[in-house]
Amino acid sequence: MNIVVCTKQVPDTAATLKVDEQSNVSWGDAPLVINPWDEYAIEEGIRLKEKFGGKVTVLSVGPEQAKEALKQAVAMGCDEAQLISDPAFDGSDALATTHILAQAIKKLGDVDVIIFGKQAIDGDTGLVPAGVARRLGWPLLSYVAKIDELDPATRSIKVTRSLEQGRQSIASQLPVVISVVKEINEPRYPSFMNIRKASKLPIPTLDAAAIGADAAKVGRANAAAQWVKTFPLPARTGNVELIAGDSPQAIAAALADKLMAEKVI
Repeated sequence: MNIVVCTKQVPDTAATLKVDEQSNVSWGDAPLVINPWDEYAIEEGIRLKEKFGGKVTVLSVGPEQAKEALKQAVAMGCDEAQLISDPAFDGSDALATTHILAQAIKKLGDVDVIIFGKQAIDGDTGLVPAGVARRLGWPLLSYVAKIDELDPATRSIKVTRSLEQGRQSIASQLPVVISVVKEINEPRYPSFMNIRKASKLPIPTLDAAAIGADAAKVGRANAAAQWVKTFPLPARTGNVELIAGDSPQAIAAALADKLMAEKVI
């Protein structure tokens, strides 16, 4: 099977978004990590390869430093990695990212399954899996908690989706795009040998020309969503008042009177 996993490098979950008075947005000095949701996608891709054979290729759109996320994916067990990077991609929104990824995937030839984490923790849109599926014209199986059946011979797959209303069983034909939730597996830790392999693996960088990206569909100028203004929230202020009394009952009564006076209760 030819399996593709799409991942993203994001700020650490403990990072704090900062906005200055000039509308400059940054994550400060927060370390960059592989998107946590994507670890489940990577693990599931590796498990499919181990069961059915083939290879797993991991893709990421981003700057040169995103190769660190790709190396982690290879250390977990992916076979190949490609970074898709071009100054023309700067400022691309989710819609543009779907075009970039779809074009890169087309260059890989016959792909059976594309796997995403359900969303990235920085943008939190969850739009990219659906957008890539739409551009490729493939079925989308989102919020997958379990792959129940997969038959390469009949090109069929059956999965269980985790929805707010409950569980849903759904079948489709390959090729297919899948987005997964954390219930699907437990990501493995990279082995020492795979870490060494990843450190030595050459990771090619593909630019817009290499994947045939349309310049009119990428970049900040062509984003469907435009940020008109970004500004920091006003600092929170508050007062603390200590309520005294001769007994807990008296203190509670005084507190209740104040809450009623402020129309809290």
